[in-house]
Amino acid sequence: MSVDATTEELQADSGEVPSEDADRGRGLILIVDDDRNHAEGSRDVLEMVGFRCDVATSGAEGISMLSRRQYDLVLTDLVMDDVDGMEIIRQAQQINPFVAVVVFTGHATIETAVEALKRGAVDYLVKPLNIEGLRVRVERALEHQELVRVNRELEERLDKRFGFEKIIGNSEPMRKVIELCKQIAETDVSVLITGENGTGKELIAQALHENSLRKGRPLVPLNCAALSPQLVESELFGHEKGAFTGANFQKKGRFEFSDRGTLFLDEVGDIPMETQVKLLRVLEDGEITRVGSNKPIKVDVRLISATNREIETLIEDGKFREDLYYRLKVVTVHLPPLRERRQDIPLLLNHFIGQFSRAYKKPVREIEREAVNILSSYSWPGNVRELKHVVENMVVVSGGPVLMVENLPESIHQGQHKSPTEVQSLVGVPLKEVEKILIEQTLEQVGGNRQEAARMLGIGERTMYRKLKEYGLS
Repeated sequence: MSVDATTEELQADSGEVPSEDADRGRGLILIVDDDRNHAEGSRDVLEMVGFRCDVATSGAEGISMLSRRQYDLVLTDLVMDDVDGMEIIRQAQQINPFVAVVVFTGHATIETAVEALKRGAVDYLVKPLNIEGLRVRVERALEHQELVRVNRELEERLDKRFGFEKIIGNSEPMRKVIELCKQIAETDVSVLITGENGTGKELIAQALHENSLRKGRPLVPLNCAALSPQLVESELFGHEKGAFTGANFQKKGRFEFSDRGTLFLDEVGDIPMETQVKLLRVLEDGEITRVGSNKPIKVDVRLISATNREIETLIEDGKFREDLYYRLKVVTVHLPPLRERRQDIPLLLNHFIGQFSRAYKKPVREIEREAVNILSSYSWPGNVRELKHVVENMVVVSGGPVLMVENLPESIHQGQHKSPTEVQSLVGVPLKEVEKILIEQTLEQVGGNRQEAARMLGIGERTMYRKLKEYGLS
């Protein structure tokens, strides 16, 4: 059925009048089309499912209405007699940067529709339209628009509140991390950053340095796991010419280079035992001695260390000095894995999409809701680093302004399947208990946002509220 159908035909097609559980006022839409029947038909289709719509039957009237009201979505024909759809796109985005624009086009103007996508439209629809297609595409466009708006607001709030602009996260675990970093940034206290690979330990070290009194001096990193045991000492303390075979010139170590600044020792658990003794002495005395020299050199260094290993276990195995451990961990900052801060995934997605769209000069601006849901439920064994690489891959292979489910790497799809053990664990559990578990875990994943949880579970908000009351969930 086309969108030129009557209201009675629309009700018959839907099978029922919208129930009280249907969403109301889900977005304010401006329809710009000089074909009055088509414009009003589109309005009737969308209002039947709860959208609020205004109609303009010329481009000039559409621009006038844009200047008077703030719309969430603009549906515009591309070809009109007075002002064309390209100008509508330009004017709409100039007035409201967060507005989503979808264009109508005929089969003969597909190339023009593609050009419209490059100019900022989020989608296009080919005439004649069908009812379900119009509803679905409008719903998708509004979801994208809301996701972009919320993510940008969260980024702005995070920057203003914490001043740690490079740390992306607004979940409770990350707020605690950032608050702790704020408290210790301006001190010279030694910090041990713990967490799985890919959680962003070096980023935290950079943030601590950049918000410290030493920010005008260098931050010098050293990955202890990347060096042979013979080279670690030379890299840390430097060496004199002729100190060992191959030492053909004098070399300053990382401690000297970071004097009055910060030294970041990544994978500190991999430092050999013999070097640990000398490192402890440096921390206690504030001076180093180059390999092959007896002359001590005073250094003023703040030490930040990081590890993905259990140092306590290394101590028990006799592979790490307990006294050095306590000197390194005056304050411990633990970074949670991404699976424990899933609420941050949309924010991270928005950040990485912007980063890689600029880097690769691609027109990508956002990601569709279904893809976000899939990425939010993935286990992320590689944490934020893995998410970053996935987004980079998606941006590179994308062909339009919106990242789609089909752009997801195969590894993500494979990771979505539950193992037989996980499925079997629910066998015999009453359906009401399973439903309660699903609602509880979905709410936890979205940070308690009941509207978002209802959308992910495919139920209405009123149904969600009723279930929460029924199961005693807050």
